[in-house]
Amino acid sequence: MVVKTSVLKELEAAYGQDGNQLITLYGRADSEKEVLLRAFLQNKKYFYYRAGAASPKEQCSRMGREVADRFGVSLARHTYEEYFNRIRSGGPVKLVVVIDEFQYIAKKDSTFLEAVLKLKARRLYPGPVLILLCSSAVAWMEKEAMGLFGESGAKKINQKIKLGNLNFLEVVRALPEYPVAECIKVYGIVGGVPGYLNRWNPKADIRTNICRLILAQSGYMHSAAEELIGASLRELSVYETILANIAAGCVKLNDLYLTTGFSRAKISVYMKNLSAFDIVEKVVSFETGGWENAKKGIYRIRDNYVNFWFRFIYPNLSDLYMMSAEKFYDAHIAPGLDAYLNRYFAEVCMEYLGLLGMVGKLPLKIKKMGTWVGKEGTIDIIAQNEIRQNMVGACNWDRPAFTMEMCEELFTSMKLAKISAEYYFLFSAKSFAPEVAAMAEADRRFVLVDMNEL
Repeated sequence: MVVKTSVLKELEAAYGQDGNQLITLYGRADSEKEVLLRAFLQNKKYFYYRAGAASPKEQCSRMGREVADRFGVSLARHTYEEYFNRIRSGGPVKLVVVIDEFQYIAKKDSTFLEAVLKLKARRLYPGPVLILLCSSAVAWMEKEAMGLFGESGAKKINQKIKLGNLNFLEVVRALPEYPVAECIKVYGIVGGVPGYLNRWNPKADIRTNICRLILAQSGYMHSAAEELIGASLRELSVYETILANIAAGCVKLNDLYLTTGFSRAKISVYMKNLSAFDIVEKVVSFETGGWENAKKGIYRIRDNYVNFWFRFIYPNLSDLYMMSAEKFYDAHIAPGLDAYLNRYFAEVCMEYLGLLGMVGKLPLKIKKMGTWVGKEGTIDIIAQNEIRQNMVGACNWDRPAFTMEMCEELFTSMKLAKISAEYYFLFSAKSFAPEVAAMAEADRRFVLVDMNEL
């Protein structure tokens, strides 16, 4: 099962510290929070309680039964302070206390967080303890949770950990049976969401997995895009209209105004909400001297799977229900999939350069990196050091070879962006034209990177 190993390391580091720690841990429903917790709790003394929707009295009684059964104790009072007073590790080792989906308690019963803070302060349990308050209610955690702790209580939280998606390198490690090219396709379709990757079958091809997981009405991800949006945002019809139009190429506020009929003010508010939950992002071009030639105020769908759904499936819902999954894939997904994946290949190439920079294997020490989106042309990657020396990158996913014509397109875009470069990284998923290979052989400023190196 796939988990975010960097978060496991953070939790282990906290567990190894002296004294008591209080950590909040949260992530979307498919972050596989529970899988991560099981991995972390192995070989540790712990108490785990998962809250559910219940009245304050019923919730308190349920936790009391868990404490009594887990530790074999009789409870004199049914309060959270009493429960935390009766937990034990059975020795000097640190006890881990996990309250999962704690929002169901904290929203309705203020005595719970009061007891948690007393536990952290060693007023209820004398031994060392690591307290994990976990939640899959992302919107609530980011907007409301800290208010329930109060200003002084919030300061007593040692760490706030948000479970993010896997990066591309982690996706490759999660799918060892797949070649890199197939991993790029998976990454572009479902992103680095652990729950999606754990259900992907690496022994089957891309088409089979899409048909089984996404297109089939019983598929695990069939309703995942709408559920993700609906879990955090109301007025689903408005959000889906906006997302469908962004996926179709309406990427500026004025474009959305003209196609949706919504007011500019309304669209701005909804875009802000979508951005807050990492569903949409505003594209900001790498700052260069050619600012007047750059596109400004462009939006794109940030979540990979939401982008895939609204690009290929949402516009063709009628056929989704009238065709077999295989026929739908062949008619609506296969013809445009490579063009769609260009963006994600560029993201993978940028991550690759970032990793090389971390281990000191780039000719320049990079301070910042990004993309330049021009009114005419795009520079996939610009990486710059502290004295504004540049490396530029161009990425070819869907064409048979990286050609000199593509190099000329890059040079033209650089003129519009008003930048020069000390080095050029040319990435190709397939091959390089002989004249490009000859140019790189003669001019060491040009570095060719093929799929095997990635």
